Amino acid sequence: MKGRTIGYWTATGLTALVFGSGGIFQLLGNPGAVEGIRHLGYPAHFIILLGVWKLLGALAVLAPRFPRLKEWAYAGMLFDLTGASVAHAAVGDPLGNVVAPIVLLGIAMASWALRPQERTIAGAPLRPARPAETAVARTAE
Repeated sequence: MKGRTIGYWTATGLTALVFGSGGIFQLLGNPGAVEGIRHLGYPAHFIILLGVWKLLGALAVLAPRFPRLKEWAYAGMLFDLTGASVAHAAVGDPLGNVVAPIVLLGIAMASWALRPQERTIAGAPLRPARPAETAVARTAE
């Protein structure tokens, strides 16, 4: 197994673990997860929305194929983690609470950057080109 592949699966596994477990804790109404959301000033019902998104994001980055869905999942992780960092800073939490989401973002972005070509939009065409479309493209050149 190549180093890039090991790096990809390590980063992707950690990302899926963090988002999947976080989503499950939120969906189950774990007291620590509920208190964390309230501490940041969000309404309690927001925890269900975040839990669903996190769990779906974890599944999306692990699933084979679906490159566009993966792009959206990684974008959602970026929004979630930068938002968490800003929210912790806004309520005056310790520096560790502000930096931890950024560190997790670095791991998620490593997963995104190290993806195999077939897990990218460019590497997985949405549909094969029709012969007529190919001929039109050649005459336009």
